Parts: sequence; C-alpha cells; structure tokens
Amino acid sequence: MSHQRRRFGVTTPAVAILSDIHANRQALDAVLRTMRGTAANEWWCVGDTIDYGADPVYCARACLSQSTRRIIGNHELAVTGRMPFTKPAEWVRASSKWTTAALSFGMRGELAALEAADTDHEVPMFHGSPRDHAWEYVVSDQVARASLELVEARVTLVGHSHRPAAWCLAPDGTLSGGFVSGETSLHLAEGRWIINPGSVGQPRDGDARAAWAILDLDADKVHFRRTPYDVAAAQNAILGAGLPSMLADRLSHGR
Repeated sequence: MSHQRRRFGVTTPAVAILSDIHANRQALDAVLRTMRGTAANEWWCVGDTIDYGADPVYCARACLSQSTRRIIGNHELAVTGRMPFTKPAEWVRASSKWTTAALSFGMRGELAALEAADTDHEVPMFHGSPRDHAWEYVVSDQVARASLELVEARVTLVGHSHRPAAWCLAPDGTLSGGFVSGETSLHLAEGRWIINPGSVGQPRDGDARAAWAILDLDADKVHFRRTPYDVAAAQNAILGAGLPSMLADRLSHGR
C-alpha cells in the first residue's frame, strides 16, 4: 500500500465519486457498469440519492449496500422529515410526497440515520458545503474560497449543484478553477481542492449524460466522466409513476 493511499485512508488507488443520483436507476446502472472498467473498485455517495426519479428504493438500496462511504442530501432530509423544504414549488412537493410513500418505514429510517457531512476522513464530504452541509451551493469563487478556508483537508468533496466543478486554493491564497465541461482530467496541484462530480441522475449543465468522477489518490488526479444512459427509459418510468412531467422533460436537456 502506497504512502499516498494510506494518507487518504482507503484501500484502493482510485475511488468513483457519485452524487445526486435522484432515483434515476438507468443513469446509476450505466455509471456503475462503466466504473467496473476503470481503476475504481469502490464508490462514495455524496447525497441526494432519492427524489425526482421513479426508482428511489432501488437507488437508496444501492447506496446503502454498495457504496463504501455515504452521506445524505437535502432531499433525504426532507423526505425523512428531518428538515422539510420551506415553501416548495408544487412539483417539488408532489415528488417529495410520492417518494416518501414509495420508501418503506425501515428504509426511511436508514436514510435518516445518516448525515449530510462526513468529516471523519482524510477526504471530507459535504452534500452542500462546509458552511452549510445540506443547502448551500458551491457555485461561485466567493463560496468556493469561503468553503476552502474552513477545511484543512487536501481534497474536499461536495455535491448539490448538479454541476461538475473543481476549485483550488493555492498556498499563496490564489484561487483558481470553476465549472468543468465534458470529460477531462485535472492534476491536483499543491493547495486545497474542493471538487463536485456533478449529478448522476439529473445533470444541470446542459449535458444530458450522467456526470461523475474518479478520484485517483495515487496519481493526485481527478477524472471527470460523462456516461450516456437510456434517458427515454428514465423518462417513461417517471411518467409511468405519475410524477410531474417536467421531471422527465428536463432529462433530455441536462437542465
């Protein structure tokens, strides 16, 4: 086992990072199939596994039983009653109500037992940000800097925004980075990094393909990945479940 692998506290050289699956079984299955052909043989879940999509039970079970690290997001908090949405739109309320009914009492309890942050690790994970674990979006240089100034870890993972991104705070205080398009690899240069893999089940960067990332702990690299999946099947499942049609429509456009 390499020095660097020990430093990050994992047993594999590369880890797949998945976030914001949003009950999209088709996207999750496609990503996990693709992952099996990479150096990553474990995956971490950065929250919002449920809601919006038609397969919350399937996706929650996959996260709870297969991921080696997991946190929850604002949607799990809302569906389990721990922190309900404030003044949600009608379509948000309808999806949350449907998802709550679809999940068993036991599974809601398993999700409710998790937190929206995991800081007991060399690579901390926050669904939102280090400042607000569930709700703040890291979508600007200002928020990225404030977040990085709160953590000492070399690499911090976030989700929530549904947009792949990477910012670096260099030792001299210079901030660089931002949103990431398509498939690309970044060298984790000296400094502290905050990385968002994007959304598996509901991308919002104009690219309909599932977004995820591989954190290569030996090579000090992050590989941003995009995986095509059967969007039409996911849309048909949403419509068949009686969920709001806009949740199906937006999948075609990555919005």
